[in-house]
Amino acid sequence: MMRRIAVLDAPTNLGLRPPTAGSVPGCGKAPGALRDHGLLARLRARDAGCLTPARYDPGDWRPGDGVCHAPEISAYSMALADRIGAIIDRGEFPLVLGGDCSVLLGSALAMHRLGEAVGGRIGLVFVDGHSDFRHPGNASYVGAAAGEDLALVTGRGQPDLAAIEGRRPYFRDVDVVVLGIRAQDEYRLDLQAAGITTRPVPALRAEGAARTAQWAHEQLVDCAGYWVHIDVDVLDPAVMPAVDAPDPGGIAFAELEILLAGLVDTPHCLGVELTVFDPDYDPDGAYAAEIVNTVVAGLAPVVAPGAVPPRLLPAGPVAPAPRAADSRPEPEPLPAPAAVPAPAVAVEPIGPDQTAADDDLGDDPLPPGLLRRAPAGDEPDPARSGIDIA
Repeated sequence: MMRRIAVLDAPTNLGLRPPTAGSVPGCGKAPGALRDHGLLARLRARDAGCLTPARYDPGDWRPGDGVCHAPEISAYSMALADRIGAIIDRGEFPLVLGGDCSVLLGSALAMHRLGEAVGGRIGLVFVDGHSDFRHPGNASYVGAAAGEDLALVTGRGQPDLAAIEGRRPYFRDVDVVVLGIRAQDEYRLDLQAAGITTRPVPALRAEGAARTAQWAHEQLVDCAGYWVHIDVDVLDPAVMPAVDAPDPGGIAFAELEILLAGLVDTPHCLGVELTVFDPDYDPDGAYAAEIVNTVVAGLAPVVAPGAVPPRLLPAGPVAPAPRAADSRPEPEPLPAPAAVPAPAVAVEPIGPDQTAADDDLGDDPLPPGLLRRAPAGDEPDPARSGIDIA
């Protein structure tokens, strides 16, 4: 039985500042724009519906008031975590279409719940043009959760967002790998001090996208699995200007395709979210079409024939040795959480009577925690890139 992708729309823009006074960010339109280019049909994915956010209304928010829309984002994150958890419990691979980067809070909450359920830690591969690591410890004020999402999910910030359900942090610093930030990112030294592993664009290109994906796997070897966050502003504005904060020095579509394929071609990858595409800057739909092409090719390993489902198993009495980075202290004022033993992952072959064509999958729920691995697909054509990647 093949592993199936389930596409869930999360069209929230609550984590962004208004583009201009009185206006509303366009990122909430992204899921619809991508669906218009045949994303679900090309992935042969199940439609997992749409989680509608609260109204976008900054009201009289002022700097110093904390994160704008915090109550609405908190409630949305809990509902999103419920939906993602239900998809994973069906044995499916969630593809969450944002929306802005605040959707990461819902995904992170879902992963923390899952880690607690299986008795292990879940990691995060954060593919983004910006570190999104602004928090009260390194900035004069906070306000837009989309620029603070990595800080929040690692436990930095106000409790109503950083500690939903009393869970803090959702991801430990040593269980996060950041890929694609610019070389001079504002918070790169803060990431280094926290012990968060990073590979900025120059290093990513020097090593190559495929090797970078394998390297990311290795950094999270002690985790039971990991979630992948992709902000399309990791791409260079020369090929993807339809974002709220374009920043030169990004990667090409072909590189993102290879990177995504490498990250999902493992039973450890639990799902992917896509954020920050703004159709308001894409009047003819050309950028939406390019994103769909990239996502379909990048997710090919998930749905390739012959996928094998592994199961997450409880860890034995002796936990794996921690990575060297685990010895680094957590930044103050947050206390370092206790380490939880990571479960082992065992691959259980599927018997002949368990195989099925994709058209015969049906909608019956599968056992919780059932995941499927697909073999790697073909390398994409670098000629699709609009950037010289030499």
